[in-house]
Amino acid sequence: MNKRPPLSMLDLESAPLGSRWPLTGVLDALPWNADGLIAAIAQQHDTGEVLMLAWMNRKALAETLASGEVCYWSRSRRQLWRKGESSGHRQRLLEARLDCDGDAVLLLVDQQGPACHTGRPNCFYNAIRDGAVQVISTPLQETPA
Repeated sequence: MNKRPPLSMLDLESAPLGSRWPLTGVLDALPWNADGLIAAIAQQHDTGEVLMLAWMNRKALAETLASGEVCYWSRSRRQLWRKGESSGHRQRLLEARLDCDGDAVLLLVDQQGPACHTGRPNCFYNAIRDGAVQVISTPLQETPA
């Protein structure tokens, strides 16, 4: 019996437009880190604004794809973290994409409310400018004490 070698992300690099692979094979080919995680970047689908970076394990990614509501892995709590479960500021998934070498997933989302736990629209509010770090946005709402 001829067994196909496992899929490699290199197979996707050279694939013609419209090529398709089963999701399980592609997930098996991803270079999950030593903790079984992959970087996940959330981007607002209609404006292109980069909202945040978090981490996903395979279970979080599977739940996100199945439910359409974004779920991450909390490294500090060591558990699944459903975005907005306490704040109500959920992320509805519109599309998930993998980068060329498979070490990051891009989540095109519809963000409800602020994306950052500080109440800011996104997590990237510290700009490095002229040898200093400058805060460039204010919270949209007060954060709980």
